[in-house]
Amino acid sequence: MASSRQKEALARVLAHEGGYVNHPRDPGGPTNKGVTQRVYDSYRRSKGLGAQSVQVISMKEIAEIYDRQYWDAVHGDELPAGVDYVLFDGAVNSGPKQSIVWLQRALGAAYKGRVDGTMGFSTIAAVNAVNDRDALIDRICDQRLSFLRQLRTWPTFGRGWAARVAEVRAIGKAWATNAAPLVANFYDGASAKAYAEDAPAAPMTAPADAATGAGIGGGVVAGTLQSLQDQLLPFSYASEWIGKVIVVLTIVSALLAIGGLAWSWYARRKAKRLAEAMGPA
Repeated sequence: MASSRQKEALARVLAHEGGYVNHPRDPGGPTNKGVTQRVYDSYRRSKGLGAQSVQVISMKEIAEIYDRQYWDAVHGDELPAGVDYVLFDGAVNSGPKQSIVWLQRALGAAYKGRVDGTMGFSTIAAVNAVNDRDALIDRICDQRLSFLRQLRTWPTFGRGWAARVAEVRAIGKAWATNAAPLVANFYDGASAKAYAEDAPAAPMTAPADAATGAGIGGGVVAGTLQSLQDQLLPFSYASEWIGKVIVVLTIVSALLAIGGLAWSWYARRKAKRLAEAMGPA
């Protein structure tokens, strides 16, 4: 049987999810009360039932799906008040594995295991050893926001996601301090699914490395021509022609080398930021 806090957490998650949506940019596709058509199809198959539109999903089915696929997946009953709700809401929006990754990263040095999105004994023990639950919830929500900002769908749904995370943060911290839990609200765009698969790929450094190499190579050629020009100095016409080639080669080589180094710096910085925000999930 669902605990009273699980029921209260579910009520708030459902408020954030709203009703039926099918936004063309939402990677979840047709979704009703946070349950995607794909999840609903899998649930009905597991029950030996035929497929039907998620638009007609019953509250009993919703409660069972949320219980098994999200609350149990993050081990909600084993987590402290507030942290359980924060993980639960994140799991519904981005999947249990991603939500657990945010938690594991937010635990910092308190967690000695691998950041793998699996809620094992070491993760639960680390959570329960944390004294400042407010600070932990802040770090989890910060991880979640960093992740969301990297997604290609952030320009479309970012405002709604940011409002949702802010409210999840406030509700979770109220629960963590035994204050009266706040009411959740629906924000336009906040129910769109936010999956790691929707993050852009990190920029490739190969073109930059090639450009830098070409620039250096051009510089070497220019140096060789400079030596040849010195030898041909008595022949003024040939020397003048080679001088022009040297100038062009030097400029082009410098531009290639500088451009390649700049792009390489940008690509590596972008890749690092993506890795920090996305995590191994």
